[in-house]
Amino acid sequence: MSFDATHPTHEVINQASPLENHNLYLGDQALREAVSAQAPDADEALVDYGALCGLPEFIELGFQANAHKPVLHTHDRFGHRLDQIEFHPSYHALMDQAYQAGLHSEPWTGGSHAARAAKYYLHAQVEAAHGCPVTMTFASVPTFQLNPVLAERWLPKVLANEYDPRNVHYNEKSALTIGMGMTEKQGGSDVRANTTQATLIGEVEGCAAYSLVGHKWFLSAPMCDAFLVLARTDKGISCFLVPRWHPEGHKNPLEIQRLKDKMGNVANASSEVEFRGALGWLVGEPGRGVPAIIQMVAMTRFDCMIGSSAGQRQAVVQAAHHATQREAFGKRLIDQPIMRNVIADLQLEVEGSLAMTFRMAKALDSGSEQDQLLLRLGTAVGKYWICKRTAQHAYEAMECIGGNGVMENCIMPRLYREAPINAIWEGSGNIQALDVRRAMQRSPEVVDAWMAELLTTANVDPRQDAIVENLKHELSGSDEGSARRLAELLGLSLQGSLLLRGDNSAIAEAFLAGRCAAPSHHFGALPAGLKLDLLIDRANPHVYE
Repeated sequence: MSFDATHPTHEVINQASPLENHNLYLGDQALREAVSAQAPDADEALVDYGALCGLPEFIELGFQANAHKPVLHTHDRFGHRLDQIEFHPSYHALMDQAYQAGLHSEPWTGGSHAARAAKYYLHAQVEAAHGCPVTMTFASVPTFQLNPVLAERWLPKVLANEYDPRNVHYNEKSALTIGMGMTEKQGGSDVRANTTQATLIGEVEGCAAYSLVGHKWFLSAPMCDAFLVLARTDKGISCFLVPRWHPEGHKNPLEIQRLKDKMGNVANASSEVEFRGALGWLVGEPGRGVPAIIQMVAMTRFDCMIGSSAGQRQAVVQAAHHATQREAFGKRLIDQPIMRNVIADLQLEVEGSLAMTFRMAKALDSGSEQDQLLLRLGTAVGKYWICKRTAQHAYEAMECIGGNGVMENCIMPRLYREAPINAIWEGSGNIQALDVRRAMQRSPEVVDAWMAELLTTANVDPRQDAIVENLKHELSGSDEGSARRLAELLGLSLQGSLLLRGDNSAIAEAFLAGRCAAPSHHFGALPAGLKLDLLIDRANPHVYE
């Protein structure tokens, strides 16, 4: 018996097409509604940006940047210290686009936080890891402003809408990126346990300069041009700007020991560094380093909310796209009731996350005292609630796709591995929950601001009222061991209130039914009687076509 090797064994059918050549903005009704309410002038630019983010060549940059990890070169072939990171061209292309789009600068140069959040939300769906230096540069501005001399010298290049990756002195560069370093081996999140020492050496370039000796166990984006770091002076923990290059023109002795081998966020380099007498300029008051850098941390937490919300959105559109094209047991997956419940529930999560994130963007744009109090709790609560739920969300979307969803040539494994990173860095779940309690104890008025926000929907729906009553009970007598429950109730109550205030009562109804009245342990268990068609349409990335 002979076999004809040229004869095809089968025809490839019933496989979903790649999700590309679509407009991420036009296909996202929830995002468009948020922009219409808070940044309508940005709509036209976001249509263009949504089209860019759906191009196959732009999507491919994300895959290439993760397939080719950063490589550390500590020395040149003659033994001279380099401390240089080699990145794949795809990484630089993503960074260049992010900086041209002003993702690091827009709110500080006349734009709004809401418009910038929308653009970042689209961009992060293509590739998240390179957002780390973008976010840190963006978030550094409030801390820079504590030192007017440094701000005047550095911020023009920090806020320049261009990307200059060269490893040269900051005076030679057209644009600068900023990183952050707090964590040490022995302390982790407990930065007051840091041992890195800073000794005053005099004034350099018009600012008090110190010599830093010590280490950082996690220094992400070590190719940045300078880092805001914490070190100990005789007055206590203080904040410093440590440039990669010394003002005199030689390398500042900030030496990279190795790169971290992370489970996710692999396109971005994270490192261990040692300061061997590195020069750093004091930012803020001596001994007030934590309050100085916490302004930066608050903004990075806000970006974690955006990034995790974006991860949720990309996960559900991948699942919905697959379910629309894939058939099983005689009909499309999207037409099968159990799958419809899962897709709808995944989109419902996005609705709540996006509403909460854009409420914080509105507070940042407002600047009112009431909104500043809301932000004090809101970024910690949002970082806790949204980021922590994203990993399970990514897994459930992956399961919708099935075997193809766990293959490395699918974006889903990257979304899944990325999710815990956002939840852990800038303060893990316990840190966020404890920070919420600390804020309430130090400034009780933040509770008043939160409750005033919830009061806008009092007596509108008994299920929302019940969550608020549970929150009040927790506020009246919870201890430190209940901090997570408190953070959870704060998050749920705000999301419910925001969705009730929205223009779509069916979404609010689904949220109150599926998250408040009858919460389940897994996605896809929404109670009967809800308008799932609406949520499924909002999950569909092609709904505008």
